[in-house]
Amino acid sequence: MKRVSIAVLTALLFTPGLVWADQIDGDWCTKQGRRLNIDGPKIRAPGGTVMKGEYDRHNFVYVVPKGEPGAGVKITLQQLDDDTMHMQRGNDSKPQEWNRCRMPIS
Repeated sequence: MKRVSIAVLTALLFTPGLVWADQIDGDWCTKQGRRLNIDGPKIRAPGGTVMKGEYDRHNFVYVVPKGEPGAGVKITLQQLDDDTMHMQRGNDSKPQEWNRCRMPIS
């Protein structure tokens, strides 16, 4: 029984579909209705601007572009789990919580 459980757990850990969910890529929302989308090194910022940023599997960093509120501020996004990430604006002490959107961003 123990060997079967270990084999099943190992198989689940290395299933490609499950690994994808463990990335910051995708649609993110706040309770206040703000939205953004991350697709590799590309982001659609909350103001709608599409640009590139510094991307890795669980983090994304960009500078708010001209024309959006807070232009010039460095934004750091850090994924905490499959459905939660924190947004840090500049040197703000308290990060803002974002969650996976239930509906895709168009």
